[in-house]
Amino acid sequence: MTSTTTAAAPARPSDTPSELDGVYRKIIWRLIPFLMLLWVLAWIDRVNIGFIKLTMLDELKWSEAMYGLGAGIFFLGYFFFEVPSNLLLQRIGAKKTIMRITIGWGLTSIATMFVKTPEMFYFLRFLLGVFEAGFYPGIILYLTYWFPNDRRAKAFGMFMSASAFAGVIGGPLAGTIMTSMHGLNGWSGWQWVLLLEGIPSVIAGFVTYFYLTDRPEQARWLTARERQLVHEDLERDGRSLGQREHSMLASLRSGRIWLLILIFFCIIAANSSLTFYGPTLVKEVGFTSPVTVGWIMAVAYLCGAAGMIWNGFHSDRQQESRWHCALAAALGAASLLVVALFLGHSALAVLVGLTLAIVGTMSAIPVFWQMPNRFLAGTAAAGGVALINSIANLAGFGAPWMLGLIKTSTGSLSPGLYVVAAVEVCATLLILACVPSHRKQS
Repeated sequence: MTSTTTAAAPARPSDTPSELDGVYRKIIWRLIPFLMLLWVLAWIDRVNIGFIKLTMLDELKWSEAMYGLGAGIFFLGYFFFEVPSNLLLQRIGAKKTIMRITIGWGLTSIATMFVKTPEMFYFLRFLLGVFEAGFYPGIILYLTYWFPNDRRAKAFGMFMSASAFAGVIGGPLAGTIMTSMHGLNGWSGWQWVLLLEGIPSVIAGFVTYFYLTDRPEQARWLTARERQLVHEDLERDGRSLGQREHSMLASLRSGRIWLLILIFFCIIAANSSLTFYGPTLVKEVGFTSPVTVGWIMAVAYLCGAAGMIWNGFHSDRQQESRWHCALAAALGAASLLVVALFLGHSALAVLVGLTLAIVGTMSAIPVFWQMPNRFLAGTAAAGGVALINSIANLAGFGAPWMLGLIKTSTGSLSPGLYVVAAVEVCATLLILACVPSHRKQS
């Protein structure tokens, strides 16, 4: 049986708006920087193979298709374990769940430095996906415990921009490690990257348990008055959203959740393609030094971070997410088309197109996550967010593999990029044609 949020929310006292702004600033400064740090570590450990492939493939004598399969198989681990992990988070709390996840992915990343065969590489990439499976959707769910709907896109945008900042940090860091530490202790530069970027994740996992607070009502770093204000504001927010589905099984029968899965699948296809093949595109236009490639990608991801934060902030300010998501996806699609058209002809056009593609695809993501919480709550929200992310992230498996196969068979990434651009166009069309405008209930 479906239950809905119907209880009347307390009226807002006339003197609380400025107080609420102060409380939410306090929550943002307490939670978001730390969660961003964890996401930076997760993202670096997930995508550093995009940089180490510049030397690892030659050393291990692997093909682009082998790399593409290994890069993408990570998302199969995501697919199978994301929903159980999010349901576990709702049951036992965020700090225990995120501690387990963070330590696990750090150890797996370190173990990858010892791979010798494609099979071992595939297994460890799958295992990395298993451990990371609950982190991203877990944080999406976790932030709904702390922020009302009209403040959430900004929080999502700030948190998710960490993946862009990881690109800013990860590229130059990986390039420097690969160049300066190659041969030390008999290890290649790419092995040192995996070791030195995996250790901080293990340490951060232990810190997580002592630093995070599961719910606002447990936050000793908030005063009793501040905890009450947040509680009342979240109650009021639940009422303003009207009837929402609490049953996981009932939500699965709704066509809306499958529509969101399809939309996010299209967005992730472009995002993962840029993540795993961005450094390769930079190398193909003539920049062969790992350090130079890293710095070029850093600039692109810095622009991506700015786009995510601005789009999330503007979405909250305008109380609108549909057009913000659709137009960002459209920018990503058009820019991918530019990259495909000019690859092999104009290095400047490719680099500008690559940067704008990263800005567009990444800016679509935080505002997308406003949509599920408008009709899901409770267990349905925990499982639904994870289900959307897990199935859609299968695009992260298919897109890099497809690009690798096309590159191996044709010698060019352009045909694959045309396909990815077309998929991203579908995201824009689906949002505008099928996602209704949201009107808040009073």
